Amino acid sequence: MNRTTAFFFDELSLWHSAGAHALTLPVGGWVQPPAGVGHAESPETKRRLKSLLDVSGLSRHLLMRSANPASEDDLLRVHGSEYLQRFKALSDAGGGQLGPEAPIGPGSYEIARLSAGLTMAAVEAVLCGEVDNAYSLSRPPGHHCLADSAMGFCFLANIAIAIEAAKARNGLGKVAVIDWDVHHGNGTQSIFEARGDVLTVSLHQDGCYPPGYSGEQDRGYGAGIGANINLPLPPGSGHAAYLHAMTRVVVPALERFQPELIIVACGYDANAVDPLARMLLHSESFRLMTRVVRQAADRLCQGRLVLVHEGGYSEAYVPFCGLATVEELSGVRTAVDDPMLEFLRLQQPKAALLAFQTQWIERLAQGSTD
Repeated sequence: MNRTTAFFFDELSLWHSAGAHALTLPVGGWVQPPAGVGHAESPETKRRLKSLLDVSGLSRHLLMRSANPASEDDLLRVHGSEYLQRFKALSDAGGGQLGPEAPIGPGSYEIARLSAGLTMAAVEAVLCGEVDNAYSLSRPPGHHCLADSAMGFCFLANIAIAIEAAKARNGLGKVAVIDWDVHHGNGTQSIFEARGDVLTVSLHQDGCYPPGYSGEQDRGYGAGIGANINLPLPPGSGHAAYLHAMTRVVVPALERFQPELIIVACGYDANAVDPLARMLLHSESFRLMTRVVRQAADRLCQGRLVLVHEGGYSEAYVPFCGLATVEELSGVRTAVDDPMLEFLRLQQPKAALLAFQTQWIERLAQGSTD
């Protein structure tokens, strides 16, 4: 069934750079930074995803939108003024290291505001009933960013900013955030872990990033006890393990929580060829995880679902994962065949390892309801 899906994107979001120069020319202003600048968080994964949507014909079935940058008032609902001033000053001065694994270039402050604005607009479009669901190709990403510190390629907490804006403007109540980026959604967790109106669920590679972090015992505190769930999956977890975690833990958590809106922190770095992790997902994994959460949204919150782009660092493979995801959101299949799919299916865990992974998830499932 075709659905009305909005896709939020802006070319300027691809101009965020971790470096200061394109060859000998200073970036910023009207000089586009070179792809990557030797940094993992390259714009090429996102550009190639958007290009594949276009050449496959899928873009013609989507409402393609841009958005205004988030305002200072929007940012201040989540971030402290001192941090924002420090971020802007460093950006205006040409860039530098804003936090752990968080380098910026000229103009990164304004581009990060745009990234947050794209997420806000996607949430607004869904809440006002203009579209059934939406995807925001936000860059830079946001799920590692703390209220007062940048971290892990993230400078503004895009999803948290959008949630707080929707609460202030639309009276939004309970929101569920499902984070299937391969790295822990520590920023989102830290912002909401003392609140009971936002459920945060993170599926991530155990111990990957932040380094050594598992999070199995972190359940929130105060009013947020039980509204924070972590699913640290063992390295080498593949398609079956993730789908089991989604149906065995994530969906029951959503059913208990009864959200008015579901947001997915949609990283693709659990794919089998990502350079920054060791998981074994393929494009059909992301298609089916999207299907699971879309069907849950249909049952629980009138289909209100927003996906927000996070990580994913394989320039060759992220586009196929993203295409499968947006196909599932929109209900439109293109003629594109994933050239890696059959090979990656052959790399899935064998029976003994899969049994171990299933037992691991069952233990996490028990902990999530204790």
